[in-house]
Amino acid sequence: MARIFKIALSKIQPSQLYISEKKLASIKEKITKNGIDELEPIPIKKLGEDIIYTDGHTRAFLAYQNGDKEIAVEWDEDDLDWEMYEICVQWCKDEAIYTIADLQKRIVPHKKYEVVWYKRCDTLHAEIDLKRAQKKQKRIKTTKKNL
Repeated sequence: MARIFKIALSKIQPSQLYISEKKLASIKEKITKNGIDELEPIPIKKLGEDIIYTDGHTRAFLAYQNGDKEIAVEWDEDDLDWEMYEICVQWCKDEAIYTIADLQKRIVPHKKYEVVWYKRCDTLHAEIDLKRAQKKQKRIKTTKKNL
């Protein structure tokens, strides 16, 4: 079980470019019923020099909107696709998104979110999978050639 601790919101680098209005409304409703302290801790990981969100951007954004300076987090122990996260974090930096507060003007209707975020990530994933398959094919051909 991961250890839960608090960290300043300003110290965590987002890895997504947008917040869905629908997801935001859904989590706001949960907070209204149960309080913000009842939200699950946000999973984070170290990526180079950055501490990044691996999930929970909407929850973190609501904490920011609530005026919280810190949020409960835990180190994400899942085996993640680091290449995907590196690219997503770079997208954020290219768009001047360095903290959760920088997503303030990037809240979009869910249908738009599906296009501008989910579709973009799906396309990236397909490109990475293709690149990896091509590398694997090249290694197989090289191995067969050397036999």
